[in-house]
Amino acid sequence: MNPWEKVSIARMAERPTSEDYIRLIFDDFIELHGDRLYSDDKAIIGGIGLLEGIPVTVIGQQKGRSTKENIDRNFGMPHPEGYRKALRLMKQAEKFNRPIICFVDTPGAYCGLGAEERGQGEAIARNLFEMARLKVPIISVVIGEGGSGGALALAVSDRVWMLENSIYSILSPEGFASILWKDSKRAKEAAEVMKITAEDLLELGIIEKIIEEPDGGAHNSYHQISAELKDSFIKELEILNGLDEELLIENRYNRYRKQIKE
Repeated sequence: MNPWEKVSIARMAERPTSEDYIRLIFDDFIELHGDRLYSDDKAIIGGIGLLEGIPVTVIGQQKGRSTKENIDRNFGMPHPEGYRKALRLMKQAEKFNRPIICFVDTPGAYCGLGAEERGQGEAIARNLFEMARLKVPIISVVIGEGGSGGALALAVSDRVWMLENSIYSILSPEGFASILWKDSKRAKEAAEVMKITAEDLLELGIIEKIIEEPDGGAHNSYHQISAELKDSFIKELEILNGLDEELLIENRYNRYRKQIKE
């Protein structure tokens, strides 16, 4: 498939959402709400669950399927309180020594007036800063759209993976085309040059792994893709849990410099 076809699949309403993966991968999940400052943002869900008996903190950006659900979830575009809720759960995970697993699926952070007034930029920047030095393992998986800083706020991790038909980029192809060529209708052309597919980003060293999807896409077998993700989480956490705190943080800091120590 070409990049634009992958963009179309990544945006499909039928694709499994964070909520679907949480239900199929983790046992006894308890959702936690609110940022303790303003409100509860339904575009981000998070809580505590068991991964084969191991307590983990799970956080994901959540889209809806119907128009009503999408309005309720703000089309998966978090407000500042969503990112602050995510950070609250991450700090709680650090306190109780729980690994963190993040599901990334957003067109980008919400850029409305209210979000800006409540400190959207600061909330995202704070997540990047704090995630870089958390003392517990973090794994992030792009399951659909990984758009801009809104996605990065859940992806400063020890491992960043992508599903085969997901995308990860600084902005949408439509936004790219509008800025570069003043024509959003050239989005398909933009997708070709932006290097937003899992294959491109693995080759560039931005991600560590591609999770293969069932034929046609993850929406064709929720259970198959969930089982593959679960197995990958278990294996990777065995490795990350074996690192001491200082080495874990050092490797995360150096991840983008490719100076990883064994």
